Amino acid sequence: MASVLLNKRIEFAASHRYIKPEWDEAKNRAVFGPCYNPPAHGHNYMLEVTVAGEIDPVNGMVVNLFDLKRVLLDVLEEFDHKNLNLDMPYFKDRIPTSENFARLLWTKLAPQPDIGALHTVRLYEDEDLYAEVTATGGLDRASVTRRYSFTAVHDGNQGHSWDLYVTVHGPIDPVTGMVTDIAAMDRLVLDHVVKTFDRQDLRQVIGTQSVSGSAVAKTIWDRLTGRLSSGTLSNIHLDQTRDLSFDYAG
Repeated sequence: MASVLLNKRIEFAASHRYIKPEWDEAKNRAVFGPCYNPPAHGHNYMLEVTVAGEIDPVNGMVVNLFDLKRVLLDVLEEFDHKNLNLDMPYFKDRIPTSENFARLLWTKLAPQPDIGALHTVRLYEDEDLYAEVTATGGLDRASVTRRYSFTAVHDGNQGHSWDLYVTVHGPIDPVTGMVTDIAAMDRLVLDHVVKTFDRQDLRQVIGTQSVSGSAVAKTIWDRLTGRLSSGTLSNIHLDQTRDLSFDYAG
């Protein structure tokens, strides 16, 4: 029987700060930007866990949802409403970035016998940023996805908002705890995509008489690939409307 994937989401709150005590303030600010600001900043995190398994022929489930929720609540109770830097020994010598936090949660969840085979751990800091660790990628690598928005005219129709999700994959830096420099990525996307596309007719930007969402996604890929400070561009996801989206991965 084929394996089935099951997703479960659960929320919790915690605060953190990006800081290397051995670095001076100038270097901390240059590398971590606003995430360095004292004393700490909080997030309403969303943890999305994907488990894999075969459907039980008796109960029709991959895993018992009650057991899955209980395990997630038990694991997250340790972190809920805590300062990750000050209260959690796991981050004594490790920066509590989303990538490091997602990796830690994986190590907590993977041994649990009641949730099946762990497939993916996705941790949202907010609706615009999440980190993801997968079984296939291993614990030393992660993906980071950032959401951006712009308004543009499509094929002469009235302009509407597009949501752009840029995903970068790579090793988690053992010093910074990051896959890529988010501030640098923000500047890159702003300069090469948002400023160029926002409030424009996409036919003129791309230079064609007719523009499809897939062509827009590919154009964004071409503008960003090879320009990241670290990590590798792995996916462009573009929401044209609530009901229509496009992905491009080179």
